[in-house]
Amino acid sequence: MDDILDSLPYYDDDLQKHPFLKDKVDHEIARELGKPPSSLHPNVPPEVELFANNPLLQAELARIEAKEQFPPLDSLRYQLPAPTSTPGTDDEWNAAIDNARAQLEHQRIRQTNLTLLQTYGANAWRIHNYQLEQQAKNIEKTLEELKELTVEVNRDRKNSQDRIGKQLTALETRWTNLISSVLQIEMANVALEVELDRLQKKETELAEIA
Repeated sequence: MDDILDSLPYYDDDLQKHPFLKDKVDHEIARELGKPPSSLHPNVPPEVELFANNPLLQAELARIEAKEQFPPLDSLRYQLPAPTSTPGTDDEWNAAIDNARAQLEHQRIRQTNLTLLQTYGANAWRIHNYQLEQQAKNIEKTLEELKELTVEVNRDRKNSQDRIGKQLTALETRWTNLISSVLQIEMANVALEVELDRLQKKETELAEIA
């Protein structure tokens, strides 16, 4: 069974009564915070591996973490180089034609994407913003509920500790009174023993005189 450790911060005021204790506690807290934890709490979720199924994004994330510069873009793919030899060979001209066709197809796809963006992009962006606003409202609502729950828990803890604190104070006062009564009884017993011893000695002296 796990031990449940709890304090009574709404009742205990030893740190306020004794400032040197607070200094010791602050020093101990700073010392503990400076040490790395040997193990994480069981409730802490395991570390999430980002982009586990995408090596390209993993490599990009590693580049950003290493603060490396982004590699320059390869602009050769957007150029139309002619054959280097004069006159060019059939293979060089075929390669140049294939490159020109690829560039033309790329520009056609870009034009199609721009047309689709102009037609549907604004509405898609509005819908996306609406969804983000709804998510933000839901998160804010959840946050407010957690704050209210936290306040309610702290209020219940304060009321419980105030009630228990009064009982502890009453028990401590009763314990102090009982200890005082026991001490008074022991002192009275000692006084009676001294008086009894004196009377016994007196009786012995009288018996010897008689």
